[in-house]
Amino acid sequence: MSSLDLRVSMPELTRALLDIESVSGNEKNLADAVEQALSAYPHLHLTRDGDSLIARTEFGPVNGQERTRIILAGHLDTVPLPTVPGSLGTVPATVREEEEGTILYGRGATDMKGGVAVQLKLAAELTERDTDYNLTYIFYDNEEVASEKSGLGRLIRNHPEKIKDASFGVLLEPTDGTIEGGCNGTMRFYIRTTGLAAHSARAWRGENAIHKLAEALRILSEYEPASHEVEGLVYREGLNAVQAFGGVAGNVIPDSASLHVNYRFAPSKSLEVACAHMEELFAGYDLDFVDLSPAARPGLDTPLAASLIASVGQEPKPKYGWTDVARLSEIGIPAVNFGPGDALLAHTDNEHVSFSELTRCHADLRSWLLSDNDEED
Repeated sequence: MSSLDLRVSMPELTRALLDIESVSGNEKNLADAVEQALSAYPHLHLTRDGDSLIARTEFGPVNGQERTRIILAGHLDTVPLPTVPGSLGTVPATVREEEEGTILYGRGATDMKGGVAVQLKLAAELTERDTDYNLTYIFYDNEEVASEKSGLGRLIRNHPEKIKDASFGVLLEPTDGTIEGGCNGTMRFYIRTTGLAAHSARAWRGENAIHKLAEALRILSEYEPASHEVEGLVYREGLNAVQAFGGVAGNVIPDSASLHVNYRFAPSKSLEVACAHMEELFAGYDLDFVDLSPAARPGLDTPLAASLIASVGQEPKPKYGWTDVARLSEIGIPAVNFGPGDALLAHTDNEHVSFSELTRCHADLRSWLLSDNDEED
């Protein structure tokens, strides 16, 4: 089994994580390495669930007051490795000297093993005398696949008492070193049509199911995504067809067809409101919803968020993509996204992160969590 040394520098630790391939469904080796590394620190109490792990501190009161608990969370899995020959964003990692500094290339460099490395360093470093907080570190599997497989979702179901007592959460998804509040919600649905098969030479004897999608395609092409301000952040929505299916042969009128649609909606909408909007927009069609993930409000209206913003020193931005802050928000824990790396590089063939981004993110979070930060929840 690969081993991890949490005493090395942030870039070295990130590189070690990148060298352990962990495409969704194949996280066991990395989860084993993380568990083994954290088990060397007696101030951490570990819970393993499949290929997910919770590491908690149980520090005593400070000046007679129970410590506020903060979650730092990140996923262990990555999307599949690049298939283009010569791609640098693969496994094992590659280090290159470039104009902007030393750059670390590899699958997961931004999404999100850089963030996981920050979690691991902080978990090893912050003992009872270093911080006034109790900390819950969550490392989970299957984030990059269907929602029902989510390791974080499983941990919340199986070990709610180890998660729900937190007052605030930070998800270390890549944000280019800037806090990103909340996230858009996302849903996927199919618009399905039926027709009557016939030989294309006698098309009048059939009904073309593909043609019946014409109105839905017109609606999509003319739709203008809205932008909504939520607690001072502006979230841009999106509605797009992402797949189309239909037909069996070049000489057969198709008797069935479907359009796969993705809707990204602002935190001002609940799932119910978002679904109702789609049903109204596509009135006359039966919508088959296959994935429903709620949005999360920005989570910036708490003293803990304010102190983190002050520590980072940059204006927060909205998160347009969906992240697991929504799962934390859903159970009553305000949370933000903050991690090293540019999210625009996630899943690309040249995925990379700079050494300076890794060390800066670690330094910002460490400074925020140190004992001289006297923020209350």
